[in-house]
Amino acid sequence: MKCPFCSSPDTQVVETRESEDGDIIRRRRRCAHCDKRFTTYERVELKMPQIVKKDGRRADYDREKLRASMMLALRKRPVTTESVDLAMDRIEERLLTMGVRELATDRLGELVMRELKKLDKIGYIRFASVYRNFEDVDEFSEVVREVTKPPRATRKTGG
Repeated sequence: MKCPFCSSPDTQVVETRESEDGDIIRRRRRCAHCDKRFTTYERVELKMPQIVKKDGRRADYDREKLRASMMLALRKRPVTTESVDLAMDRIEERLLTMGVRELATDRLGELVMRELKKLDKIGYIRFASVYRNFEDVDEFSEVVREVTKPPRATRKTGG
C-alpha cells in the first residue's frame, strides 16, 4: 500500500483489528520512508447489478439515491431511520441473491414497493403514485383499495 503522505510503496502493517460485526478489517500502517502512520480499511466488495432505465440507459446501483427515494415517500411518517436501513439491506440482499448483472428499474421499483408496503401504507402509496405514474384517479384508487383491504383469512382444513 502506497503512503498517502510521501507516496512511498514501502509501508508496514503495525496493527490489525476486526470490526465488532466482522465486516471490516482496520489496519494501522507505518511508512518506512517518512515514518508517518495512517489507517486503511478492508471490506468485502460485492458487485451490485447495473440498473437499466426505461429508455435503455444503464446506471450504477446507487444506495443513497434509492434511500433518498424511500425517505421522500416516508417524509413526515412515523418510520424510523433504522427501519428504512433494514429495508434497504433486505433489498440489497435480494439484488445480490438474484445473481443478475443488470436489473430493470421496474423490477427494482417493485422490490422497493414491497418493502414500503411493510413499513408504512402511506409511504407505499406515495411511492407507487410516482413510480407507476398513474394516468387517472381509478388507478390511484386501486392502490388505495389494495392496502386497505383486510388480509385474506386462511382456511383450516380438518384432519
